[in-house]
Amino acid sequence: MTASDTLLRKGSPEYRRTSAVLFVAGFMTFAILYVAQGTMPAVSEDFGVSPAVASLTLSLTTLPLAVMLVVMASWSEGHGRRRLLVGSLIGAAALTLAAAASPSFPVLLTLRVLTGITLAGFPAVAMAYVAEEFHPSGLGTAMGMYVSGTGLGGMTGRLTGGLLAGLGSWRLAMATVAVVCLVAAIWVAARLPSSRNFVASPGGLGTRIALIRHPLRDPVVLKLALCGFVIMGSLVSYYNYLQYRLAAPPFGLGAVVISLIFAFYLFGTVSANWMGRLADVRSRRGVMLLGFAIMAVGAAGSLVDVLPVVLAATALLVFGFFGTHAVASGFVGTWAAEQRAQASALYLFGYHLGSGVVGYVSGLFFTRFGWSGEVATVLVLVVVGGVVALSLPTATNRR
Repeated sequence: MTASDTLLRKGSPEYRRTSAVLFVAGFMTFAILYVAQGTMPAVSEDFGVSPAVASLTLSLTTLPLAVMLVVMASWSEGHGRRRLLVGSLIGAAALTLAAAASPSFPVLLTLRVLTGITLAGFPAVAMAYVAEEFHPSGLGTAMGMYVSGTGLGGMTGRLTGGLLAGLGSWRLAMATVAVVCLVAAIWVAARLPSSRNFVASPGGLGTRIALIRHPLRDPVVLKLALCGFVIMGSLVSYYNYLQYRLAAPPFGLGAVVISLIFAFYLFGTVSANWMGRLADVRSRRGVMLLGFAIMAVGAAGSLVDVLPVVLAATALLVFGFFGTHAVASGFVGTWAAEQRAQASALYLFGYHLGSGVVGYVSGLFFTRFGWSGEVATVLVLVVVGGVVALSLPTATNRR
């Protein structure tokens, strides 16, 4: 049997089953990660902290996650993917349940840091798993399914956080997400197939971490990592402070109503699948540029102080974000000829670093200049992303 015979081909029952498991696992990962974003206003009120400080419940989860991605990916190069994929989900769900009982803000931040470290194992190797186990002809669709799961999970985590924080408390929100994800993690453990095309790298962990130098020397991987920084930094910062804007004049919306803005992540599920399929037959660079353009239009449109316009602009921003991320993720997997897990981890390092850094720093601009300061931040980032995408190669599979 050749290596090609073991790859999951589009349309086969196993292809569909494995795609569904990855969809659920991606859902859980981002529900755990982003439930904190929906609870930010409630955390601000409960502990008496500013919006920028409250955003640390998310930033101090994504930052350690970004740092640990390389370590986790390097460990998996010698020990396989599946154990890490499953273990990180179960551990992160348990820590989220503990965070719901935090007696103080410092304890909450500490548990969120530990959650980020533990959760890093799944995104660190998920893209490598997809690139290794799925046939290239269906890779874009499979990656689109995974990213759709992350989008729906992020939406559900945020929406659950906002709704339950408004109706009850942020503690109830975190506990609910944790329990559901713990049950789902057990299901994933039972259904996720073992790697059939994984080849272990020789040497110890230190040796494998040193292999990050290969993708660090690859300008295409570095450019994609910068795109990830821009993509995620734009969306997270936008949503962090849109909640506070909608609560203030001229809108004056309540917490439960505001939480419904996270339902727009459903548009991301559509765009990740659509742009993923489009990237299977078109230039990934071109599809990424389309996504950045849609994000820019959405951000600029939100400046209008008319609620329906702001909501439509938000939907556009979300649509562009998820499509662009799905295509960039697949780009990394098809481009990296060796140390694929490290290359994927480098992309995700930029991606989650953008969430942590821009998510907090843009809060300072929001505090100083209001919503126009936040939109200006997003537009600058998107323009940078578009310029970087223009310099990417048209062909994505050099192997």
